[in-house]
Amino acid sequence: MFSKETYIARRKALKERMGSGLLLFLGNNFTGMNYADNAYHFRQDSTFLYYFASDYEGLAAVIDVDNDKEIIFGDELTIDSIVWTGVQPTIKEKSERVGIEETRPFAEFASYINNAQAKGQEIHFLPPYRGEHQVWLQELLGINPAEQEAKASLKFIKAVIAQRNYKSEEEIAQIEEAVNVSVDMHCAAMRAVRPGTTEAEIVAVVQAEAQKHNFGLSFPIIATINGQTLHNHAYGTAPLKEGQMLLLDSGCENAMHYAGDLTTTMPVGTHFTEQQRTVCNILRRAHLTAVNNLRPGIEYREVHKLVLTEIAKGMIDLGLMKGDPVEATVQGATCMFMPHGLGHMMGLDVHDMENLGEVNVGYEDGRTKSPLFGWKSLRLAKALEPGFVFTVEPGIYFIPDLIDKWRAEKQFTDFICYDKLDAWKNFGGMRGEEDYLVFEGGARRLGKYKPMSPEEIEEVRNS
Repeated sequence: MFSKETYIARRKALKERMGSGLLLFLGNNFTGMNYADNAYHFRQDSTFLYYFASDYEGLAAVIDVDNDKEIIFGDELTIDSIVWTGVQPTIKEKSERVGIEETRPFAEFASYINNAQAKGQEIHFLPPYRGEHQVWLQELLGINPAEQEAKASLKFIKAVIAQRNYKSEEEIAQIEEAVNVSVDMHCAAMRAVRPGTTEAEIVAVVQAEAQKHNFGLSFPIIATINGQTLHNHAYGTAPLKEGQMLLLDSGCENAMHYAGDLTTTMPVGTHFTEQQRTVCNILRRAHLTAVNNLRPGIEYREVHKLVLTEIAKGMIDLGLMKGDPVEATVQGATCMFMPHGLGHMMGLDVHDMENLGEVNVGYEDGRTKSPLFGWKSLRLAKALEPGFVFTVEPGIYFIPDLIDKWRAEKQFTDFICYDKLDAWKNFGGMRGEEDYLVFEGGARRLGKYKPMSPEEIEEVRNS
């Protein structure tokens, strides 16, 4: 964890932003996979970690702004638990490490909330993303789970985002540690992939690289020859073949739960085919277009537009599109080839604070998502500011179902050359991703360099 002073300062800033009220923080618990004692890997709530750092289950906390109290609620381990888990620091010891002086038994949490309600104190909570939290909030506040997201405190949400969006130097160091190991994960996959290996074997190699550092995964690994399927978490056991590509989207989560998130598309054989190399070079130009335009003040929706326009130019060169590339992008035609957003915030969550709402995190107040296909998937759209950490992740895909649907509907016939696309239906998809930080003077890549160009990827593949 960081120093005690870091967490004291974070809570102080939150109290000043909120001004009044009682702030609820619901810690996570173990969740059974198929029975209670066979649980999923424990992961503490990120906002709980940000303000209290206690990476243990069975906790809740309040910041009572009106009465200037900060309390962590939880129960000490009994001997029945200790024989299974071993001795751990007491809740008081854990709390003192982050500057919390007052702890109480967990049973007093509900009564504290009830007393606050009886006094007419305003209760603030964040949108729940776990079923047990929904039940918990219903018991505490009497709010039906179906209404909880709408009744979550927008003031609290915005106050948390206003802090967590801006990464401190100590946070950036943690993110870079995660990114560095994530790069190792990708290079290990490049060295391991061969005709005859399987997607599942590559996943094992990638996960082992993270495990060597006792790090976890920041999200389930995507490793697939079907790159045209954007989030394919199924891993085949059929042998990979010469001429195929493997798309790997993966990252690790370090000991303090900061994330890395990278994507590489690599040849299964020793080299990309000429068709694959051509598309990879278009993708690289699109990526560099984004990187070269990153700076404080530029809206990320504008960077997204520049990237799509560069992809449209590449598709025009291939004879797959026609017309004005800027107009094709504005109208939505280029989303045939890149139907997702350019990137997202990253930090303690790989999609940072997505549980607080994509629009709340990634859009200016009063701005909403575009209704256009592709554009509506843009998670980060607002102007970049110093301290923002986010991904740059362009892709180029040939999705047969989308091609057939738009052709049947005669969509964008002024821009898309459907008669040429049939020859590309078996291509699949490619994506490349790096993680960036904006600072006062511009932007920089976080972590060590990951091979991105066709030649760099082939060199590692054949090392």
